[in-house]
Amino acid sequence: METTELIKKVRKIEIKTRGLANQIFSGEYHSVFKGRGMAFSEVREYQIGDDIRSIDWNVTARFNHPYVKIFEEERELTVMILVDVSGSGEFGTAVQMKKDLAIELCAVLAFSAIQNNDKVGIIFFSDIIEKFIPPKKGRTHILRIIRELLDFQPQHKKTNITEALRYLRSAIKKRSIAFVISDFMDKGFEDALKIANKKHDVVAINIYDQREQELPAVGLMRLADAETGNVIWVDTAKKQVRDNYKKWRQQTEENLKSIFRKSGVDSINIRTDQSYVQPLMNFFRIREKRW
Repeated sequence: METTELIKKVRKIEIKTRGLANQIFSGEYHSVFKGRGMAFSEVREYQIGDDIRSIDWNVTARFNHPYVKIFEEERELTVMILVDVSGSGEFGTAVQMKKDLAIELCAVLAFSAIQNNDKVGIIFFSDIIEKFIPPKKGRTHILRIIRELLDFQPQHKKTNITEALRYLRSAIKKRSIAFVISDFMDKGFEDALKIANKKHDVVAINIYDQREQELPAVGLMRLADAETGNVIWVDTAKKQVRDNYKKWRQQTEENLKSIFRKSGVDSINIRTDQSYVQPLMNFFRIREKRW
């Protein structure tokens, strides 16, 4: 992509997503994610009403008088974004492709995070780790992430979510908020998801297109797998073909929901032809109520 064109696209995404982050998402982000970590501050003498579970027994024994540990909210979080850059992102039948939606989601989450002075890092993955940008603060860092997303050309087409989660655990030692943005067209990542969610607060953002749910009745259709290159012809004029596909897709979606549920991972479903504002807002509100 030409430099001038790239700068224009970066600026366009910044204006849209930074505005949403400032006006809509920052407050909700703060309510949900701020203060989930607690750091030790000091000890003081026990006072009536203090939780006995916070008593520091070593100090109490030393001074022969009860003392309690005081904790403060950690003022800095690390937000990691794991974005799927595999071949299936090159698909979209209405407003935009899945990869373009993923870029906007990365940007709005990143701007929401830096409004709260948090660090943001990103992992680009296909069936390998394509690129890792370590967590940092600030607008300049976020703009670099957006530039990379817009101009990035992955080496591989396939998807390996297990490898992305393994790399997250290896690269990020401190507990983080980890958003996995993908269409989750992969298998065998259940265990990796469970393990990663024990160390990090993992949130799955599932991106999909309306035509992945239901085939239109348009006659003979050529379908190509963007990740493997395999091509098949499907006669969509046949109702049984369309019904079988729809049933298979529904089963696939139920299986994915089951994986997230069993792994203890929250998920957000966002369609390429619909606004992502409401799904994100609903997620933040549900999380806030739970906390």
